[in-house]
Amino acid sequence: MTAEALANITVSNTVDARGSACPGPLLEAKKGIGKVKIGEVLEIYSSDPGTKTDIPAWAKKAGHEFLGVLPTDGYEKLFVRRKK
Repeated sequence: MTAEALANITVSNTVDARGSACPGPLLEAKKGIGKVKIGEVLEIYSSDPGTKTDIPAWAKKAGHEFLGVLPTDGYEKLFVRRKK
C-alpha cells in the first residue's frame, strides 16, 4: 500500500510497543491481533528496527496480510489485516 493509503486506513486496534526491544513488539502484535475481527486492521507502533522484518514474517507465517510500514517521527507504524 502507498504511504497515503496507510495514513488513511481505518484501524480497529493499536498496539503501542515503542521503547520495547525485540521480541516485545512481536509479542504485543500477537496479543493484539486477537482483539480485532477477521478483515480488520491492527496497527503496531514500534521503535525497534527489527520489527520491520519481524512483523511481516510473522504475518505471513500466521496467515495474515501485512499491509506496510509508515515511518513516523522516531518510530514506525506497521499495519496487519487479520485474515483468520
